[in-house]
Amino acid sequence: NNDGSKDGYALDITSAIAASINIPVIASGGAGTMDHFVDVFSKTEADAALAASVFHFDEIRISELKEFLDNSQINVRL
Repeated sequence: NNDGSKDGYALDITSAIAASINIPVIASGGAGTMDHFVDVFSKTEADAALAASVFHFDEIRISELKEFLDNSQINVRL
């Protein structure tokens, strides 16, 4: 339900899935701000997060997001 909304990831279901399985989980759908990425990594056990439109339409630059995540104490490759 969050896909394309830019209202943030579905943290409840992402958290529940990541806690119940032993394979990597990629959060998908809902990213609209850099804070949404911080939320999904700090409030769930997701291993990765994807987004599309915020990158395609240059609303968030990947280099700036990586720096923002690093400054927010989220482990990211720079």
